[in-house]
Amino acid sequence: MKILNLYCGIGGNRKLWGDEHQVTAVELDPNIAAVYQDLFPKDKVIIGDAHEYLKEHFNEFDFIWASPPCQTHSSFRQNIGVRFRGVEAVYPDMKLYQEIIFLQYNFKGKWVVENVNPYYNPLIESNVELDRHKFWCNFKIEKAEFVRLKLREAQIPQLQEAYGYDLSGYKLPNKRQVLRNCVLPDVGKHILDSATVIA
Repeated sequence: MKILNLYCGIGGNRKLWGDEHQVTAVELDPNIAAVYQDLFPKDKVIIGDAHEYLKEHFNEFDFIWASPPCQTHSSFRQNIGVRFRGVEAVYPDMKLYQEIIFLQYNFKGKWVVENVNPYYNPLIESNVELDRHKFWCNFKIEKAEFVRLKLREAQIPQLQEAYGYDLSGYKLPNKRQVLRNCVLPDVGKHILDSATVIA
């Protein structure tokens, strides 16, 4: 199966997918993309704008996973940061909904878009919620429970242990945030397994 992994980060969602699929990953930050490439040397890694890459290449894949940036949708940022800590109020990044609508109406394969629980009522209802994230998709994903660290308190050693990644050999400006942005590997596997079920 040809998989497009957009906004891939260091590949938390990808970790348990195995090597039987042909994966193309897109990441904007070249330092993060280099870590992903080291971790998944058989994957094709594109350094660039995932939003634009989706529009230009969506027809080349069987399955698409997109995890667009979640900070502007985050309830923690809005309810704690903006209200009590003086964080600047910003517009929610509408690429999230653009990509959901784009995939709904243009992509013939299976797709999933992942993001946080937003501080507002979602403009499009998600199909399922897993591990404090919402997932929009065009296939059935069964509810499941996953064990997760309390991310607000977890530091780099605990996060590395939870995700099974050792970033000590890499120079990244904010390793803790890079790890916190990961989708749990078990969640990524659960979703890919759901996408590959033959109905």
